[in-house]
Amino acid sequence: MPKSKRDKKISLTKTTKKGLESKQKLIEELRKCVDTYRNLFIFSVENMRNNKLKDIRTAWKHSRFFFGKNKVMIVALGKGSPDEYKDNLHKVSKFLRGEVGVLFTNKTKDEVYEYFSHFKEMDFARAGNQAQMDVTLDEGPLEQFPHSMEPQLRQLGLPTALKKGVVTLLKDYEVCKEGDILTPEQARILKLFAIEMAEFKVKIKCMWNSETTEFQGLAGEEEPELDDHDDDEEDEDAE
Repeated sequence: MPKSKRDKKISLTKTTKKGLESKQKLIEELRKCVDTYRNLFIFSVENMRNNKLKDIRTAWKHSRFFFGKNKVMIVALGKGSPDEYKDNLHKVSKFLRGEVGVLFTNKTKDEVYEYFSHFKEMDFARAGNQAQMDVTLDEGPLEQFPHSMEPQLRQLGLPTALKKGVVTLLKDYEVCKEGDILTPEQARILKLFAIEMAEFKVKIKCMWNSETTEFQGLAGEEEPELDDHDDDEEDEDAE
């Protein structure tokens, strides 16, 4: 029997260690920004949405954002005084935990605060989010849905039926109560009924000034202890 052309052996010794080069590039980019921009801010994101973050990046094209790869960014800035890239940067590193990002900008602290304190937008909640209010659907026709949607609504747990070709809720239905941790089904129902519960917002946690090398924790934020087991998310870097 002839040997299949697809039966090829690949030597692992010829593969490159993917990611090492990109991590080194990220470190170099971060340090370059430290040397270029006047201020560095650490920000956290609540109810993360990529499209909302993209809007911010578009509005702040004059600045530079880095999001994710916390452990790599800690290496770039310095985990402690002996290895920090510049004075007091190790204090910034302590805030690189969880869903946070780094903003490099020449804007002042007041300008940054003014913008981000007002940038709050509502979006649909996801499974695992906490319900912000009680939601009950009233019995009656649901004319916003085509008849073909009825099986899907019923599959989500809604007591629906077709009446004269119109999707109809047969009785009042409680979707969620305030404080509930939303299930995938509840989150889907809320989205179908255009009920937004998740507020996307950005909170500034600390800042560092390159001219004075002064570090400042903001909004009453305390310096957290670094944890070697913090999540190491994929990095997203925007000009």
